[in-house]
This record gives sequence, C-alpha cells and structure tokens, in this order.
Amino acid sequence: MPAHDDWRPLYPFESHYLQLDGLRYHYLDEGQGPAVLLVHGNPTWSFYWREVIKALRPHYRVIVPDHIGCGLSDKPSASQYSFRLAQRVDDLGRLIEHLDLRDIALVAHDWGGAVGMGAAVAMPDRFARFTLMNTAAFLAAHCPRRIRLCHVPLLAPLAAQGLNLFVHAAIRMAPAHPERLTPAVRAGLMAPYDSWRNRTAVLRFAMDIPLQTTHPTYQTLLNIERGLPQFADRPICFIWGMRDWCFTPDFLDRFLQFYPNAEVHRLDDAGHYLIEDDPEQVIGILAEFLDRTGQRA
Repeated sequence: MPAHDDWRPLYPFESHYLQLDGLRYHYLDEGQGPAVLLVHGNPTWSFYWREVIKALRPHYRVIVPDHIGCGLSDKPSASQYSFRLAQRVDDLGRLIEHLDLRDIALVAHDWGGAVGMGAAVAMPDRFARFTLMNTAAFLAAHCPRRIRLCHVPLLAPLAAQGLNLFVHAAIRMAPAHPERLTPAVRAGLMAPYDSWRNRTAVLRFAMDIPLQTTHPTYQTLLNIERGLPQFADRPICFIWGMRDWCFTPDFLDRFLQFYPNAEVHRLDDAGHYLIEDDPEQVIGILAEFLDRTGQRA
C-alpha cells in the first residue's frame, strides 16, 4: 500500500479476514439486520462502496469482500491462484457459507455481477433480491478494443502491471465526471495497486474475459447465463450509468431480456463509476428499493 494515507479517513471500517487455502480474503461486516452483499469489480475494491456502506449500515448487515488480489486481500502470483471466474465464485460462496448469510440482497458492479450472480446460481436459496449496476453475467458479443488489448502477450503485462495504465485509465475514463474525484478518493481507488505484483489481479481480470469459446471461463459464464432465468420472480433493480463506454446500455437491454419486469433507473449523466458520479442518487434509489422489497432492522 502507498505511504500516503489521505484516503483512510474515507474508509472507517473494521477489517475481517477469511482464510481461503492459505490466502487471506478480506471483507467488511458492518451493521446489523438483513444481509446486503456488495460485490466490486475491476480495478475497484471495497473502497468503491464506502458511501453505500455508511448509508446502509444503520439498518442492514452490509458484507463487502475484496476479491483475492484486490483491496486488502492477499495478492498472490498467477502461479499461486487461478484468477478465474470459477474461483472467484467459489471464494464468494465460501464467505457466504462461513457467515451463513441468508435472504441476501446482492448489489453488484462490473465483474461483481458475474461473480455475485455466479454465487446466486450456485446457491439460489440464499439470495432474495438483486441490484445490478453497469455489469454483466452473460456472454457478451462485444468487448471494447481497449479491453481486448489486455489479451496481447508481453504488451498487456507491461502496460497493466508495469506502467499501471489500466488503473490510471479507469480513474480518468470510468467516471463521467473524473474532475469530481478528490485527491483522497483517487488515492483510495489506486491504493492497493502500488506494484507490479499487486496489479496481477487487475490484468488477470481483463484476461479472464472469454473472447473465444475455448477460453477457460467461457463455459463458466455460459452456465451462469443459463441460470439467470430462475430469478425472474425475485425483486430486481437495475441502476445504470448511461455514459458507460464499457458496460454500455446494450448490456442493460440484454439483462432486460432475462428480467423484463425489473425496476430500471437510467442515470443519463453517470458513467461506469456511477457511485462516484452521483452517490446521492444511487444510494437513494438503492435504499428505497431495499426498504420496499424487504424488512430492515
């Protein structure tokens, strides 16, 4: 982690760890009440959810893991950990079982959608409702060229791990209004990814996007996609930053093919990091949905 800790006052939470095959899996467990599970993507970590946690913990038990290689979790090398979606889903499932979470309200963003919905497909009886934000949990027909570059040998490790271009680009391009990010917020978003090794997961997440049917994660994602229809009768809410160049509105439209009766909130002036762009609106929508579709403490 970097020497400067300007971001730490923005993250006033107690850390917890689950041992997963010799690796420490970091998570937050804040508040009491019905379980709300917040699952982040790449290259974010639990810090991304900080304002959501603060808003929900007076009435809910808010569980927020850091994927292995991200945030405050251990950062193994590629020889020590698979960094595949199937492993991510298994990690989250083990945390859910360890904490015996039930009637879960899943809130997921970016890769968190595939990981979180993967866990839901694996243990559907533990999940009650879903809020999905600029994410996917199905095979996509299109992958942006700038993401596809992360599959190029030699170039991708140098750019993403050596020069930290993926994280720097996310800071500039994921919010619709990057100028609104304070120096402390920028430092917090970047904090875990301060060395070549500590950026392994950043690259491996991008490399795990299946561009061909022979990719190891293709079948995993296909199985998750096939399991999505079983949740059509559950309360589902989409909150979507419409200025996202990666998880474009086309991804929302694809989700609505599975869930035509879902509640939809389109944020016209928000990008991929929609919580950074408009935290008050996102939190207001989420809190109202959770209060209306379940009980709170």
